[in-house]
Amino acid sequence: MTAAPRLAIQETLDATVDQANGGRVFVRDLQEGDRVAAVFVVRERSRLSRRNGEDFLKLLVADRTGAVEAVIWEDVDACFDVCAPGSIVRIEGQFSVHPQYGAKITVRSVRAADPGEYDHLELVEGPPTPVERMEADLRDLIATVQNSHLRALLDRFFAPDSPHWRRFREAPAAKYYHQAYPHGLLDHSLSVAQAVSAVSSAFPGIDRDVAVTGALLHDIGKTQAYNDDPLAIDLTDAGKLQGEIPLGYYLVRREIEEIEGFDPELAQAVLHIILSHHGSLEHGSPVVPATREATLVHAMDNLGGKLGSFDRLERELPEGERWSKYDRGIGSGAFFRERRAA
Repeated sequence: MTAAPRLAIQETLDATVDQANGGRVFVRDLQEGDRVAAVFVVRERSRLSRRNGEDFLKLLVADRTGAVEAVIWEDVDACFDVCAPGSIVRIEGQFSVHPQYGAKITVRSVRAADPGEYDHLELVEGPPTPVERMEADLRDLIATVQNSHLRALLDRFFAPDSPHWRRFREAPAAKYYHQAYPHGLLDHSLSVAQAVSAVSSAFPGIDRDVAVTGALLHDIGKTQAYNDDPLAIDLTDAGKLQGEIPLGYYLVRREIEEIEGFDPELAQAVLHIILSHHGSLEHGSPVVPATREATLVHAMDNLGGKLGSFDRLERELPEGERWSKYDRGIGSGAFFRERRAA
């Protein structure tokens, strides 16, 4: 697979999108007909069969601006090993956009990338706010929780010496749709809790301490549901077999049971938020929100996820474009009246 296709690409080098000529061109900048010679991280790998019985590989490859499908038709056995999820590979091929099947790179050659061929920061997304600032904001918010039982519970997860804290600080919030990057769980949970804190005073009857505590802990199961590989975020065995909500419920209940004299009504209120935060049975919650606090956390969590999808879509949008493609995360294409700098 590697020799002849590389010669074919060399014959049309002037038309090739290559980081060695004029700087790196990112996924969002690829256009119909571009010949590609660049480094990507492999997010997903599938070995499939054609109608004639021969195998082919379908990859999802990415950089910090987005992801694109890549298809390999030849030398499948050799390429399969090279393209394990999390691998950094140099791909040569051609980019096209099919009216029915969408964008893809037809791969002509692939190999493991040499360390000098790429900058790690070009391949992995990160939060828009420095992690040190987010950590400081988290501790400021926790300090506003007045209930001693809830403060003790939060300290068990977020104190600097907590065994949970390091993983929470590093974990992603999702595999793809929103905050799918290192520190994404901190980014998402903090923004949801800040929104809950701000909104709780606008509606009567809400226990702000309960709502903020539930917001900070609502996705804690993701510390075990997702792996710790920033280049190939995926569900762990526990995430696939149990799900992030049951994992989170168990983590929080176990810590509550270690706190002597913890108010059982407070425990029930916080655990209900965790169990119901997806909002409906069809979206994975074993129960639906049945308290003011759980309803508020679900609403802010849903809002935070959708707005996080807008951030992702804007990063992926090619220069000069104002509409994204249809996105399942928001149920529409996204329109951007003013474009922010990448």
